[in-house]
Amino acid sequence: MSVMQPDQIASALQLAMLLEVSGYPKPGNVHRTRDFKNTRFEHFLASASALHPIWRMGAQRGLNPFIGDRRLVFGDLILKACREMMKWQRGGNTSLGIILLLTPISLAAGLSSRLGRLTVTALRENLSKILGLGTYHDTLYIYKAIREVSPGGLGETAELDVTDEGSLEKIVERKLDPIKVFRMSASRDSISREWVTDFSLTFTTGYPTFIKEFEEYGDVNVAVVNTFLKILAVNPDTLIARKTGFKVALKVSRTAERILREGGVGTPKGFRMTMRLDDMLRSRGNLLNPGATADLTCSSIGVAVLTGFKP
Repeated sequence: MSVMQPDQIASALQLAMLLEVSGYPKPGNVHRTRDFKNTRFEHFLASASALHPIWRMGAQRGLNPFIGDRRLVFGDLILKACREMMKWQRGGNTSLGIILLLTPISLAAGLSSRLGRLTVTALRENLSKILGLGTYHDTLYIYKAIREVSPGGLGETAELDVTDEGSLEKIVERKLDPIKVFRMSASRDSISREWVTDFSLTFTTGYPTFIKEFEEYGDVNVAVVNTFLKILAVNPDTLIARKTGFKVALKVSRTAERILREGGVGTPKGFRMTMRLDDMLRSRGNLLNPGATADLTCSSIGVAVLTGFKP
C-alpha cells in the first residue's frame, strides 16, 4: 500500500490487536476461548477499542514534519495510551508491550505515507528514524507509563529501576534517550531489544512468518498462532524468564519448535500438541504466560496490515 490516512493507520493497528488476541489456541495467553482469573478476552477487546485514537494521533504526528527542537516525539503518546487502556477495562495491564511497539510504528506509518511509500522496507527505515529522534523527555514519559501500569517494569537494570525515583533524576542529568535506556535492558526484555534493533524480530521473523503461513493455509487464525509459535521458538519469552527463569523459558521454546515441525495448528497433530502446551502453560496461573511473544506477534501482524494484508 502506498499511503494511508491517519484513521486508516489507526484501524490497521487496531485490527492487528484484535487478530492477535483472537488467535486460538495461542498457548499460555488469553484468547477467544480462555481467560485468566482476573484478565479476560473482553478486556483485550476493550483495550484495542480504546487505543484507536492514540494510533491516529501517532499517525498524524508522523505525517507532520518533525521540528528539530521537538522535545517529545512519542513518550507522551505512550503515557496517554497506557492511561486510556486502564480507563476502559477492569483487567489491568493488558497491552503495555503492544503500546511500546505500536506507538512508534504508528508514527513511522504516518511518515511513510507522507513520503508516499508505505512498504515494509520504507516502514522499517522510517521507524528507525522515528526511534532515533527520541529525547530524554520521551524517556521520562515512558518511565511514568511503565510505573503506572506495570510496577514490575521491563527487566530493569540495577542502575535504572522504574520503582526508584532516583532513576528519573539520572535520566535528566545524563539526558538518556529511550534507545540508551532500552539498550540497558535489551538482554532481559524482548520489547527493549526491538527498540535497539529497529524491531528486528518483528520485521525479519514475525512479519514474514505471518505472510508465509497465511499463503500456505489461507487461514488467518493459523497464521496468527503459527507466527506466535515461531517467535516463541526462536526467542525464549522474556516475561516467562523473568518470572520463572531462563531454563523454563527455553524449555517452552523447544516445545514450540517441536509443534512447528508438525505443522503448527495447521495440522491435526500440531493442533493437539498446541492445545496440550496451552494446558501446561496454564497449570501455574499466568506465571508461564508468554506475554512478550504475544506483543511481538501483534507488531508483526501490524506491519502486515499496514502494508496491505486483509483478513
